[in-house]
Amino acid sequence: MKKIIYIFAFSILFQSCFSYKTVNYSEISNDKKQKVEVEMLDRAKFSGQLVSIDDKSITLENNGIEQKVLKNNIYEIKIKKFSIFKSLKNIAKAG
Repeated sequence: MKKIIYIFAFSILFQSCFSYKTVNYSEISNDKKQKVEVEMLDRAKFSGQLVSIDDKSITLENNGIEQKVLKNNIYEIKIKKFSIFKSLKNIAKAG
C-alpha cells in the first residue's frame, strides 16, 4: 500500500516539470532527439519527437507516424525543456 502512495505522490509532484520554450528555426539542432511542438500559420498544432530538419522542412514523429512540415508554413516552434522552477513550485505546493 505504501508503494502505491509513493508512486502516486511522485507522479503528482513531477507532472509539470517540463515547459515549452519558443526557439528560432535555425536554433534547432538535429543531433538531439528533442520533443518539439510546431504551430502552423492556420493555428494547427503538431507535436512529436524531432526526426530530421533541413533548410525547407522539419520532420516529426508521433506514435510511429511521421509528419513533414514545410518551413514557410510554420508560425512558431517550441522545444520541450526541463523547468527547475516548476518542479520547485510543485514541491512547495505539496509541502
